[in-house]
Amino acid sequence: MKKYIVTGAAGFIGTHVARLLLERGDEVVGIDNLNDAYDPAIKTWRLNELNCYVGFSFIENDISTSGSGWSHSFEGSEAVIHLAARAGVRQSVLNPRDYLRTNVEGTLNVLENCKENGVGKFILASTSSVYGAGKEQPYSEESESNRTLSPYAASKKAAETLTYTYHHLYGFHTQVLRFFTVYGPAGRPDMAIFRFIKAIVEGEEVILLGDGGERDFTFVDDAANGVIKALGVEGYNVINLGSDRPIRITHVLKLIEEMTGKQAKIKIVERDPSDVPSTWADISKAKHLLGWKPETVIERGIGLTLNWYLANQNWARNIML
Repeated sequence: MKKYIVTGAAGFIGTHVARLLLERGDEVVGIDNLNDAYDPAIKTWRLNELNCYVGFSFIENDISTSGSGWSHSFEGSEAVIHLAARAGVRQSVLNPRDYLRTNVEGTLNVLENCKENGVGKFILASTSSVYGAGKEQPYSEESESNRTLSPYAASKKAAETLTYTYHHLYGFHTQVLRFFTVYGPAGRPDMAIFRFIKAIVEGEEVILLGDGGERDFTFVDDAANGVIKALGVEGYNVINLGSDRPIRITHVLKLIEEMTGKQAKIKIVERDPSDVPSTWADISKAKHLLGWKPETVIERGIGLTLNWYLANQNWARNIML
């Protein structure tokens, strides 16, 4: 049995990563502050799922303030999987300081605790948002990533840079994983697929930004499997985790309409300038370095997400978006 630290354990990807580690018999210490960046009800649901495992323990604390309540937990850890972050492009425009505190200062605190406790492996969750509105698609890890369009993307790029510095100074084996639009059961309620499912099932209005654009959607189980595979890689690497299959947002709406037998009530609003119009991942590096490829096509992934919503509809319908 090995011990792992998962920051953001009550988050979307964090819960799935922790579950995979626990199911193979490892010990997981989860750290999360359960903030209200989006409705905490879904974070509580995820955390209750993890509490069913005997190898799981939880520390409620904020990585951006002080390590006094959680730094001791790093001792004896095989790796730190740093998934805690303030996520969301448009919200970061409204509250940029919150994003800098959590995503940069918080990452610094986690890295310092790794250094002080002799942790040899570090994984950072980053984002496709760092590619901005670059014209070169699909995005490879060498594509332009300095012209970010939102404080969220800028804060994650800063965290990447800081992480490389600590790899250079202290020799951590470090993997920076750039996730492309992760979705699935118990997903973030501020993201499109959750919003669309909830609105169509409940007969509410669907907000569509411009023509919707297109996204390289990645099912959460595939993303979590990529994290687990990254634990076995040495050195410093930046790795895209996506589906290599951009899907138009309007096609996603059509799929949900077909699966529910209901028609969306669509309201079109202007796209925010912080939003990128499209994303597309070059995942050749992930295939070569991790032996990883996505297994879940969008049609199956949306079906699984819809089934989760319907099974939990009695409380999920009340989640604030």
